[in-house]
Amino acid sequence: MEFLRFVAKRLIQTIPLIIIVSLLSFFIIRLSPIDPLAELRLNPSISQETLDKEIKRLNLDKPIGIQYLSWAKSFLKGDLGYTSSGEKVSTKLKERIPNTLLLTLIVIIMTWSVGVPLGILASIKKETFFDRTLTILSSIGMAIPSFFFAILMLIFAVKTGLFPVGGLTSYNFNEMNFFEKIFDLIRHVALPAIVLFTISLSGLQRQMRANMLEILDSDYIKFARAKGLSENKVIFKHALRNAINPMITLLGFEFAGLLSGAALTEYVFQYPGLGRLILEAVMKSDINLVMASLMMGTMMLIVGNLIADILLMLTDPRLKRG
Repeated sequence: MEFLRFVAKRLIQTIPLIIIVSLLSFFIIRLSPIDPLAELRLNPSISQETLDKEIKRLNLDKPIGIQYLSWAKSFLKGDLGYTSSGEKVSTKLKERIPNTLLLTLIVIIMTWSVGVPLGILASIKKETFFDRTLTILSSIGMAIPSFFFAILMLIFAVKTGLFPVGGLTSYNFNEMNFFEKIFDLIRHVALPAIVLFTISLSGLQRQMRANMLEILDSDYIKFARAKGLSENKVIFKHALRNAINPMITLLGFEFAGLLSGAALTEYVFQYPGLGRLILEAVMKSDINLVMASLMMGTMMLIVGNLIADILLMLTDPRLKRG
């Protein structure tokens, strides 16, 4: 029961965030001089009935406050409208969200599996050749723009032919057996994942190193060493547990941050994810798609922070009283 109350409390606290994000997004888009249905009007395949339905759904002939309330009511009902190409927004999102979740989870698992151990080793071997080398490499990783790195990897894929360029699967994916499908997915996801992993790893490793160094210099760690505890027990039983808590807090922001960071990477590799969808929707001024995508990004932030809060509650029992 305590766990359910904790989750319910966190979810209730996110309601104002969702309202504020939707308000800001909707008013910024609608106050621009661009007709939100311009692309639909220019598309000859869009019927007048569909246009009339969208005008009625969004109340475009009413004040902007009424328009927002109409949009919010439709959103809560699951009616997200149509894209500028005439497809249902909900259909587009169902296609793209699993792809983005796949890429995001792969990058997070890779980043944490490598970044946390490297940060621990760098703190233990402070000021050694290993630590200095990691510092230089992480600085380079943080300095390289993801867009530029993605282009370099794209050129590498074109020149070598080792990786496919664009998409999530090959044209004959449905004809493959189970293991061939897994291998095909890995080949398509590899390059976008490597780009995002490299950019994310640098910051995570440096943060973990800084946390460990701060904890290792604290009085209770010095006292533990003075008691004669082994160095492994001091580091992994006492220091690591306290150093990892701030990292868990960052997990929620990283989960949502990968969405924005992945947009250009997905665009370069033509990866069919949510980040690329948002970027294309903004370029087309597709109000329905932009709003729905932004709300999905907000949901990812909320879910990421909720996961981080739950992990913190499990690792630090003191938070259960909060």
